[in-house]
Amino acid sequence: MSAIPRDQWYVAAYGSEIGAELFSRTICGEPVLFWRTRDGSVTAVADRCVHRRFPLSQAPSRLVDDQVVCGYHGFTYGADGKCVAVPGQARVPRTARLPRYPVVEQDSFVWVFIGDPADAGAARIPRAPYLDSPGYTTVSGMEPLRARYSLLVDNLLDLSHETYLHGGYIGTPEVAATPITTEVDEENAVVYVSRHMADAECPPFYAKSTGLQGRISRWQDIEYTPPCLYKLHSRIAPVGSVPRPDGSDPDAFHVEVVYAITPETEHSTHDFWAVARDFALDDEGVSAFLAENNRTVVLQDVEALDVLERVIATEPDGYQELSVNIDTGGLAARRMLQRLVSP
Repeated sequence: MSAIPRDQWYVAAYGSEIGAELFSRTICGEPVLFWRTRDGSVTAVADRCVHRRFPLSQAPSRLVDDQVVCGYHGFTYGADGKCVAVPGQARVPRTARLPRYPVVEQDSFVWVFIGDPADAGAARIPRAPYLDSPGYTTVSGMEPLRARYSLLVDNLLDLSHETYLHGGYIGTPEVAATPITTEVDEENAVVYVSRHMADAECPPFYAKSTGLQGRISRWQDIEYTPPCLYKLHSRIAPVGSVPRPDGSDPDAFHVEVVYAITPETEHSTHDFWAVARDFALDDEGVSAFLAENNRTVVLQDVEALDVLERVIATEPDGYQELSVNIDTGGLAARRMLQRLVSP
């Protein structure tokens, strides 16, 4: 049985990745072909010709006037997936149609629905509006992970690993030493994990981007919506600073870290990451620094999780891992994911 939840929206790409050329990405084991039509919208269809399965993203397949021409035998498809031309005959078989996937473009992401299109209500897509807001500047990327998506979920919901895996970048001793609080919103299917450090060392990631030095007040508030979207609301401020009663927070720097966790296969994942900030909006040096350093942090996670995937593949049946207090958020997420797989 697959461990990947179906009938779900997943991030397939950044909007900037898809243009007026053929673009393919495997989502939940399904090769999906994307392109942006002349009216600017994104279309998504199965990346397999109905004739002999040739990948339509593979050259010499090509896009001609919003229609895909298969590079193997010339079957031609419109943006709706319907075959419009077959070589050597005038009649197009009624069943010559590519499966089409519902698509929504919002918050800089292209979302695709994997499952029954009848269940693809766009209201179910979680939001991260700051990724496409004039009040923030965002850097982003995507790294391939040769590990199952659930390992990345575990990783992100327990940030105590920052102290050990990401020392010198984002981790400090206080992250692992500070207890967390966990809340689970069963009705809306959201897991919240918070760690508020009132007096913590300022890691290089924030010292060099904000200018703060020495000790800081550092808040980490996680909001995870299974299966796909993870948001870390980070607050960095001078020690003793707290938000004002009206909700304003002029003394603090705010960083919104977003991960879109998209299964590629049962044992590989598309690790989309984005870092949005509400300060130094036009400072290209800060953007370059955050992009380089966050990618380094992501690659440290990738290396660790790729190793963990190989370990799990060779362990004996029935192996029991140990969980402790720092795992409460991850365990809640596991339960929610299991319900999505086996409702």
